[in-house]
Amino acid sequence: MALLTFRLGPSVARTAAPYPVSVAEPVVRIPDAKVALSTASVYPESTATAFEIAARLGYDGVEIMVWTDPVSQDIEALRRLSDYHQVPILAVHAPCLLITQRVWSTDPWVKLQRARVAAEKLGASTVVVHPPFRWQRQYARDFVTGIWRMADETDVRFAVENMYPWRYRDREMLAYAPDWDVTNHDYRHFTVDLSHTATARTDGMAMVERMGDRLAHIHLADGKGSNKDEHLVPGRGDQPCAELLERLARTGFDGHVVIEVNTRRAMSAAEREADLAEALAFTRLHLASATAQAPRP
Repeated sequence: MALLTFRLGPSVARTAAPYPVSVAEPVVRIPDAKVALSTASVYPESTATAFEIAARLGYDGVEIMVWTDPVSQDIEALRRLSDYHQVPILAVHAPCLLITQRVWSTDPWVKLQRARVAAEKLGASTVVVHPPFRWQRQYARDFVTGIWRMADETDVRFAVENMYPWRYRDREMLAYAPDWDVTNHDYRHFTVDLSHTATARTDGMAMVERMGDRLAHIHLADGKGSNKDEHLVPGRGDQPCAELLERLARTGFDGHVVIEVNTRRAMSAAEREADLAEALAFTRLHLASATAQAPRP
């Protein structure tokens, strides 16, 4: 953990007191966590564009969302992009979305095996995985024990991500099994997504507390509690994005903080890049947490 010190208030030399006065020296604690850009954050632009933007803005790396873009599925193409832009691949998001049901096989366990292989070959430390859809009955039945078994076979972390109920008007459907709230089950590692806590209308910081030291990965985005998963730029919703980052700084979090925001409504490439620059600045600012030291004698 990097430590930077600075003084606040008037200097001791200017005080009128007849004896030396101690001035508390806050210490800015910056955790070892790297800040990455999810390739999903540039959609509908390509995976290759995400590497370009991450390099230009100064992100520490990228998380690969494996989806319909052929480059996102191609380990050698991803390696070449990483080498060319000098942007490391820190995590791989397994193809768990409705639109990726046929990406890397229709068998969900094969998808996770291929995500693990990709992570190992690309030097990524984490595979992000969603809980199964309820209609994937056999997969859902074996999911908790299966994730433990796969985690025992590799140094790559399988970080299971919190989801949310699906809602339409006043109706709610539980689309994920064994549960959208992953803290109700025993996983070795978790991913917390604050856009998902907004959509679930649950307390994000309470969920983080339940995850405890098994919290390994962050998807940082904001939300306002809409029925839709909003993935707003941090600071534009009502989720505790700043509080979470400051907690990570206090606790010395050494996982990854991944900006996963929706820029589909950006009117231009410049507007999209401005949103991603704002998200990065917000994250770096709040990862620096000032904590007062005891005054010197």
